[in-house]
Amino acid sequence: MKAADFKKRPKFVTLRNDLNKIVEVLSLKSYEIIGPIVSENAVVYDAISSLDELPIGFHDQQDNASYRLTKSDDKSLFGYASSPHSWKKYLYPPVQKLWEARKTKSGFEIIKNNEEVPKRAFIGVRSCELNAIAIHDKIFLDGPYADPSYKKRRDNVFIIAVNCTHPSGTCFCVSMNTGPKAITGFDLALTEVIEKGRHYFVVEVGSEAGAEILKEVPCNPAGDKEIEAADKKVENASNNMGRKLNAAGIKNLLQRNFENPYWEKIAARCLTCGNCTMVCPTCFCTTIEDTTDLSGQIAQRRRVWDSCFTLDFSYIAGGSIRISPMSRYRQWMMHKLAAWHDQFGMSGCVGCGRCITWCPAGIDITEEASIIEESEINK
Repeated sequence: MKAADFKKRPKFVTLRNDLNKIVEVLSLKSYEIIGPIVSENAVVYDAISSLDELPIGFHDQQDNASYRLTKSDDKSLFGYASSPHSWKKYLYPPVQKLWEARKTKSGFEIIKNNEEVPKRAFIGVRSCELNAIAIHDKIFLDGPYADPSYKKRRDNVFIIAVNCTHPSGTCFCVSMNTGPKAITGFDLALTEVIEKGRHYFVVEVGSEAGAEILKEVPCNPAGDKEIEAADKKVENASNNMGRKLNAAGIKNLLQRNFENPYWEKIAARCLTCGNCTMVCPTCFCTTIEDTTDLSGQIAQRRRVWDSCFTLDFSYIAGGSIRISPMSRYRQWMMHKLAAWHDQFGMSGCVGCGRCITWCPAGIDITEEASIIEESEINK
């Protein structure tokens, strides 16, 4: 296949065993391969050297505060939905050194953080996660002050998306118009199809870089039946979302209900643990930490992930602005679904459902939004 062929017909078919060639080609081009693996009874993202390390045959069952993996004999590579990890940790690290100061005879020396950023290939990025990355692109790259660290990492990423065919019980990407089919933001996109006696992937090329990689992989133009089989898989996922959210008008709804007494009922359950913000693929709040070593010769300034659920996050002279759990939960949900539109022109939620699955109290953002809407209707 020639690299330019993707402009004529962007969909191809490669067999399961031939897909391994993608990892080989990317490795030869000095990419560190990051993909899903099973670790501590969950699907997480980590470095891999072969597709045989993927969660073969594993499926996830997710609900409020519930996550379980089950094993089947179907040999699927991507039969799970969302992971407790998100790709943001590779583009926007949880802990990042900004600069370092070293004591010298005449004072001190400032050493900038000029870390080397490896080329990385992400395998298994879902459509909701592509949209989350696009949100971070807007936040960190648009405007006059682009984040140099984010840009360096983002420029060195090759993305292989996977169209979702097994949504979880907490997914609602259809409601947010972010999935389950990858539309843009990828170099290659795969749809996994397992039929009797045949296991293959329909591959869509999304960039010149993707075409260059795919030309090294055994594949053929996809036939109508293969495209139809892949489309049916994605359509089935669309029709089997675990959750729904009425996204139309949600911004105005929440802003009208700033003083709704129901916020207190949510807060009575909220532990303010910040789990929802840690697993969220779009949350990006940080704090700055200054540290010194025991010798007093070296000091560092680091940027560390933070959460709007911590008391210190809103601390200013005189104390914290949001003391109560209610004010902190309300801030998170209203920012995510309402104020984000004012700031960035889009929602801060991509419908991945992680905040529902990994909230230890089982708080469901879709349910809370629905109850607030119903309370307004029933006034």
